[in-house]
Amino acid sequence: MSDAIKQLWSRLPGRWHGFCRTWFEPNKLADESEIGGTIEPLINDHFLKHRYRGSINGKARSGEELLAYNEITNQWQCSWLDSFHMSKALMFSQGQPTERGFEVFGQYDVGQGQPAWGWRTRVELVDDNQLLLTAFNVTPEGEEAKALETHYQRVSPPPSFC
Repeated sequence: MSDAIKQLWSRLPGRWHGFCRTWFEPNKLADESEIGGTIEPLINDHFLKHRYRGSINGKARSGEELLAYNEITNQWQCSWLDSFHMSKALMFSQGQPTERGFEVFGQYDVGQGQPAWGWRTRVELVDDNQLLLTAFNVTPEGEEAKALETHYQRVSPPPSFC
């Protein structure tokens, strides 16, 4: 694991609070609500778990992501479940490191017999106390539109690792 990946890995854990904005149609904001989350290391610090709770259109929502950095492929990997966005399915995404984080791409089903849509997620650690998560819907034809944007502020410092 490169020094940049190790540094990001050690800076992500902690408690986070902020706002999540949601779009169902391009450029038409549908919801903005508070969100709180935690990121914690798992299994000898080999994985990170991001859990969050918030609401969308006044209804509770929660979700979880498991994150890994695959040293064999040099790619970030993510599995995601969410009570609103993913229904009863899991989405697996993977992708490359970026200057301040990483970007992963996965696909999700929209209906039986219909082509899957893409979901591109960018994670940026703006500084030690600000985390920006941005997700884009990608049509089967490749057109992208912003779907989610979470602005987190750190609530507590990350735990020290031994």
